[in-house]
Amino acid sequence: MSYHKLIIGNSMSMQEIEDESVHLMLTSPPYFNAPFDYKDLYHNYDQYLNVLQCVAKEAYRVLENGRIVVLNIDDMLINGDKFPIVADATKIFVDAGFRYRDRIIWKKPDGYLRISRRSGVILQNPYPMYFYPDNLLESIIIFQKGRFDYKSIPKEVREASKIDIKEFSDNKWYMTIWEMTNVLPNSELEKDIAAFPEELPYRIIKLFSYVGETILDPFVGSGTTMKVARNLNRNSIGIEVKESLIPIIKKKMGFDEQMSFLDKDDKLEIIIRDDKNEYNCQNQWN
Repeated sequence: MSYHKLIIGNSMSMQEIEDESVHLMLTSPPYFNAPFDYKDLYHNYDQYLNVLQCVAKEAYRVLENGRIVVLNIDDMLINGDKFPIVADATKIFVDAGFRYRDRIIWKKPDGYLRISRRSGVILQNPYPMYFYPDNLLESIIIFQKGRFDYKSIPKEVREASKIDIKEFSDNKWYMTIWEMTNVLPNSELEKDIAAFPEELPYRIIKLFSYVGETILDPFVGSGTTMKVARNLNRNSIGIEVKESLIPIIKKKMGFDEQMSFLDKDDKLEIIIRDDKNEYNCQNQWN
């Protein structure tokens, strides 16, 4: 049996989550004001960084000592200006108390992106200074809270969570470049949502958590992390500001009436806050 909690509210406060009760945080924060994701959600870049700062502070509180935070994040181009989100997010989480552990590059398929208007500028103007490359990469940055006590996990839990070494080797999980196919645009449960593929949380949850533990996604979107956590016999907590995504999350996780292929004893609790659209964290980015 697994337990899942969906909180409709902003993740700058994780008031429903007890101190040191989460074993892995995995998320893909919204792209800063991306037109395909959360357009104009933030008044400016400083506000966006302030949200990440508040989330980092709360993540440090709710995460058990020794455990891992993983961000799938990338720099963002808006109206011709590129914002260094990966560098700024790294600084924010280190300043919150986490140790910087690793960075993995997620490479999307070569055929995913053809020449766009951005990179195509040089075709119209084949001269120096007209070069703007298209991006097929995203960053997966990994942080750790303190040091992990490997002896704290009972033997039977270790064995139940054992990683398939053939899968690990065949799919090259050991490399700092992961090649994964991204979610296709406008797929049924991902319309207007910049979701990551299930393969990403599958690998992270397998590599950094044990069966029966709790996985947190504070920007849960359509619920991919929660779905994979359930499939891998973990508990999950998801936080999402868009109440309209509740039916999509329930369907994706298998908690709607038409889907019964997963264990009916699993539980999903939904909490809808009154403050879901408010941003009131007192931290200030500078």
